[in-house]
Amino acid sequence: MRWRLDAGTTETLLRAAVAAPSIHNTQPWRFHTHDDVIDVRTDPARRLRVVDRDHRAMLLSVGAAVFNLRLAMALDGWLPVLRPFPADGLTVARIEPGRSGAPGPGLRALGTALFRRHTNRGPYARAVVPARVIDELRAAAAAEGAELTVLDRVRREALLTLTAAADAAQRRDPAYRRELATWTAGGPGRRDGIPAELTGPRDVHGWLPARDFGLLSADPGRPAAVFEPHPQLVVLSSRADGRTARVRAGQAMQRVLLSATVRGVAAQPMTQALEIPRLRRAIADPADPWAPQMILRIGYGMPVPASPRRDWSEVVVVAGAPTTAV
Repeated sequence: MRWRLDAGTTETLLRAAVAAPSIHNTQPWRFHTHDDVIDVRTDPARRLRVVDRDHRAMLLSVGAAVFNLRLAMALDGWLPVLRPFPADGLTVARIEPGRSGAPGPGLRALGTALFRRHTNRGPYARAVVPARVIDELRAAAAAEGAELTVLDRVRREALLTLTAAADAAQRRDPAYRRELATWTAGGPGRRDGIPAELTGPRDVHGWLPARDFGLLSADPGRPAAVFEPHPQLVVLSSRADGRTARVRAGQAMQRVLLSATVRGVAAQPMTQALEIPRLRRAIADPADPWAPQMILRIGYGMPVPASPRRDWSEVVVVAGAPTTAV
């Protein structure tokens, strides 16, 4: 039997792809289907030019969509073959089917989390994620060539200090505030960005220096909550820091997030310190070849609804569309 990328299969795969997380829910991806393969492309028009000057977050986001595509193809009974495109262009990867085969129980479990994984910006319980679950998350990162590090108390407090400094600097930046306004402004039928109902509550005590998507909101009724005083933080790192490495790190990030969802663990990115070059350098160990790509707060929280998504049909590239550099 030969695999065909027919209309039904295309919809199945791309519905999975667009369920991936992305910075500010920008959804900076496009997909070109042709000759029974899918080319995954970045969408430069959706890059955040203030907090993502080096394209790192955009490539991580697109990498997450690549992982979802691979997973969906495997669940469809075909071993996905991934061909990265390291050249500086829009296309970052090509996915095509290899041999047929039934997915194992691990992939099937991840498949159950594809549409249940949501960023959780609410307070978490004070209970820590147990070591056996952490080991599973580390294994998920390692399976994609990345490293997941759980921060001890000293490193956690140091990173929280850097994050708070980065967050304060961004809040003072008029360009940052304009960019944040662009992606938090609601509107009828809008299917991207962070709507008001998903910004999360205010932190009563100011313990958690998470990005405040309600910073510019004039809503006096926005709820407040008590957050955990000692958040559990993990850092995802890649062995290199180029374009291809970042796309691969995005795949590792998504595998970690889906694995966490399977185990009932919530997650929230806390990346402000990675968005300021001098602070990102402070996080990285000069003697360590691993480059930090993502910081996650993990724990146990109440369920939250999904962020809006554009329909898969809106992100398919018309055959013959030109490809230009980012």
